[in-house]
Amino acid sequence: MSAADTSLAGRVRALAAAVQAADGRSDAKVVTDARAVVERAGERVAFSGGWTVVALAGATGSGKSSLFNAVTGTELARVAVRRPTTAKPMAVSWGTELPHELLDWLDVTGRHLVPSGPHELSDLVLLDLPDHDSTEVSHRLAVDRIVQLVDALIWVVDPQKYADAALHEGYLRRLAPYAEVMMVVLNQADRLAPEALDTCLSDLRRLLDAEGLGATPIMAVSALHGSGIPELREALARTVANKQAMTRRLSADVTVAAGALAADLGTAAVPDLDERLQRQVVGALGAAAGVPVVVDGVRRAWRKRGTAATGWPFVTWLQRLRPDPLKRLRLDLTPGDHSPTDVNRTSLPKASAVQRARADQGLRELADRASAGLPRGWATSVRDAADGRRSVLLDRLDVAIAGTELEVRKGTWWWRLFGLLQWLLIAAVLAGAGWLLANPLLLGLGAPPLPSVRWYGIPAGTWLLVGGVLAGLLLGVLGRALVEVGANAHAAHARRRLEESVRTVVAEEVFEPVDAELARYRLARERVAEATRS
Repeated sequence: MSAADTSLAGRVRALAAAVQAADGRSDAKVVTDARAVVERAGERVAFSGGWTVVALAGATGSGKSSLFNAVTGTELARVAVRRPTTAKPMAVSWGTELPHELLDWLDVTGRHLVPSGPHELSDLVLLDLPDHDSTEVSHRLAVDRIVQLVDALIWVVDPQKYADAALHEGYLRRLAPYAEVMMVVLNQADRLAPEALDTCLSDLRRLLDAEGLGATPIMAVSALHGSGIPELREALARTVANKQAMTRRLSADVTVAAGALAADLGTAAVPDLDERLQRQVVGALGAAAGVPVVVDGVRRAWRKRGTAATGWPFVTWLQRLRPDPLKRLRLDLTPGDHSPTDVNRTSLPKASAVQRARADQGLRELADRASAGLPRGWATSVRDAADGRRSVLLDRLDVAIAGTELEVRKGTWWWRLFGLLQWLLIAAVLAGAGWLLANPLLLGLGAPPLPSVRWYGIPAGTWLLVGGVLAGLLLGVLGRALVEVGANAHAAHARRRLEESVRTVVAEEVFEPVDAELARYRLARERVAEATRS
């Protein structure tokens, strides 16, 4: 395989990858045309076998069929006064066999073999096409189809209609990228005097150059008298011997398709999702999903549980009668709190109108930023990726919040210490009260009293009773202060954990799909750039 063939194969693969990436996002016609080029290139290379396909195309009365007969040395093309004379494409090849599979692909049924040994035109398939200006629609469609498939084109013109708009505007101008695989032959040169012929050729050259066909050679021939025919056969022989017509034609196809796709993709900078914007979206969706409510629930639950564990037992028993803030939200439940058929979901209140508006605004801003400067189809796909799974997103956020470990169930070690001290102080209070009440009871029963113990003139029972109450209350106040500090710290920790859970879900449902679309857009542009490089 030559270097040109290797380069073409790589460009076709790059174009195929660009088509796959752009499918459903770029202009449908542009993508369809590019896909057709990829398919056509693969099919044409598979049928190659060293054959070069050249087509003769021209207008009615240009003498195209006569020229075909002159070049092939046959009378296969029907020449008549009635026009058009060529109804269907016809093929001629030299050698010992016809390339039937290639002709099947070209859908050319008229096939003729010129038997010969090794020959300068042995690997040539020469086609005679219907007139491109025929009044028969089927003729014009056949020309348009074959023009897209052949390796090289010879446009046959005559002195009267060489500047015809049907040829120049309908074909030559739009085929400018294929200038290197085309030739324009001025037939019926015998009708012009030498000076008139030079003028005609100069004017034809000027027209072609103005249309971007400076690389397209021109030649004057006379099919009737045979002048210029040997030179035309020699040009065909060089094209066949060079073995590059197919590669250059397919390369031009890839260049045209890749150029159209590149124009559709644009050249604007590819947007990116910056961290600040992601934080805003996570915050807005977290608020809509109930993160502030859960954080407040963690704070109040820690406060309630801590106060109940460390406060004065004569007062804190009332705390135990109040409902737990987190369990009311169906959060931080123990396995026993669930029924066997429960799904791990919350009972968070629905987002307020303000919260929903913030969430919608965050998603819109994300979509707008991520799609800024993109072509319409790509911008739509980015917006769909950002907002296309909203119902699933909100459902997953609820489940993620329900599954976040809030770390408030176990409390902390000093709660148990304070609780033990409180019960010891309760024991002291009970002992003091019992001591103070015991002697009157014993005297009433006629029993000896307990020994009197005083400290600073105050009975020990009083010290135990009053001291236990005061110490318990003071310990409860200290515990409440420490619980409040812990409640705020755990609320902040819970917020971070919840935001991590929210971010994980939002990343999977929003950021990653948007990033995937942007990566797909980058890939399409990169592959188009590869396909464009010849």
